[in-house]
Amino acid sequence: MDDRYKPDGYNAVSPYLLVKDVRTVLDFLVHAFGATELRRQVDADGAIRHAEVRIGDSVLMVGFRPWAELPVSSVHVYVEDVDKVYARALDRGAASLAEPRDLPYGDRSAGVRDEQGNYWWIGTRLQDRPMPAEADCTPDVHIKGPDCYDEFLS
Repeated sequence: MDDRYKPDGYNAVSPYLLVKDVRTVLDFLVHAFGATELRRQVDADGAIRHAEVRIGDSVLMVGFRPWAELPVSSVHVYVEDVDKVYARALDRGAASLAEPRDLPYGDRSAGVRDEQGNYWWIGTRLQDRPMPAEADCTPDVHIKGPDCYDEFLS
């Protein structure tokens, strides 16, 4: 297939996060995931309006959103070591959504919420296993904060 319709090194689909503060998200991505910045667009005031980073073999775009609130973004990233990336994300100000744990389908997984509310699901494939039957799945619960968690548990 002819790949001239997209830049070299890009997949056909790239997630695009729309955030209030691009610089903060870039700092988080570099610190937590070892992202490499590919490009950025800066306005006359020096504010970053658009940036693109590479994480592993994928490109993630980040842009400024001056308009009304949008739903939270949720991105899954495969990494070499879930525990290290999870710790670096917390070190950069993220809140834990799920501590690292081994899941029945062969991944070690964790989740964090960055300071702007984006959810990052972090995974490392430990071994190939088929997805368990629906009755054997462990559901993920998305809690908005500790107060909601306490209410959920009670």
